[in-house]
Amino acid sequence: MLTELTLLQFRSHARAVLPLDGRPVALYGPNGAGKTNILEALSLLSPGRGLRRAGAEELARGPGELGWKIRAGLQLDGQMHDIETSAQPGQGREVRLDGKAVPQLMLGRMLRVVWLVPAMDRLWIEAPEGRRRFLDRMVMAFLPGHAEAVLAYEKAMRERNRLLKDMVRDAAWYRTLEAQMAEAGAEIAQNRRQALARLAEAQADAATSFPVADLSLSAEGPEDLAAALAAGRGRDMAAGRTLEGPHRTDLEAVFAAKGMAAARCSTGEQKALLISLILANARALKAEGVAMVVLLDEVAAHLDASRRAALYDEICGLGVQAFMTGTGAELFDTLGARGQYWEITETDGTSVLTERPPP
Repeated sequence: MLTELTLLQFRSHARAVLPLDGRPVALYGPNGAGKTNILEALSLLSPGRGLRRAGAEELARGPGELGWKIRAGLQLDGQMHDIETSAQPGQGREVRLDGKAVPQLMLGRMLRVVWLVPAMDRLWIEAPEGRRRFLDRMVMAFLPGHAEAVLAYEKAMRERNRLLKDMVRDAAWYRTLEAQMAEAGAEIAQNRRQALARLAEAQADAATSFPVADLSLSAEGPEDLAAALAAGRGRDMAAGRTLEGPHRTDLEAVFAAKGMAAARCSTGEQKALLISLILANARALKAEGVAMVVLLDEVAAHLDASRRAALYDEICGLGVQAFMTGTGAELFDTLGARGQYWEITETDGTSVLTERPPP
């Protein structure tokens, strides 16, 4: 579990220190006070660009010579570890584990981070790209190496797309890239199917107040991707991009109890399905004994009192270290003494954190 979180010159926080004891954390205060900034900092304890997909230069508190830093204490298998990620002006993000520089991908092997933010509310009705990102985050929570396969595939595809746009016709230029795409693509597809199987198992017979979602993949691409890419070079050249492969896969969900596609469900049902999947992800990870945190931004505002109580009961029952935001303490009244509470206010553009007793 995380034992402490420190933010320095990060977004609206000049300096913030949160001692943590493993209980769920409720962060409340007015809009714009800096609640989501704390969740974003936590999301950067995993590989990638975090829940807002921001570049390192966007995360600094303001222009100037100061960079930003996030530090967290992690208790894992009886040992304490220090995780630090930071960036100086004009430089990319760096990661240090116990004082030693490590690649970002190492974060995924130490701590799994899953999140749900309001921007995902339209997940089931937006373009497939958002659903693929949602899917791959869940996959990486189970299989941290999935990130490396995705990076390898995307790098080879970018180089192939460059050849296509330049109208290069020599097959020799394509073969190596297409072989790399096929190898990484096969791993990506296998990882995604394995993750869906784990989610299905975690949802089966689970004691939950949230609806079960039957998940499936569409447009997975041909089994022999290398041959398909070779055969499709002319068509891809006309389009200026690669038209087949796991980068075209879509995630489909069905509200199991109703047999209704998520895209046709009500807004409330779509939100409940998302929460259900996040809980299933956490349930499966908990069963595997891995360290994780769950980030739920403004989740309480979209639930009625009974559903809020059910959500807090499930989180506490799982023993998950969750961080939740809301505009008022009353949204967490049924969590009670089972949680930690921080009120966040804003003064002259700077966020101020104050620990509070349970509502």
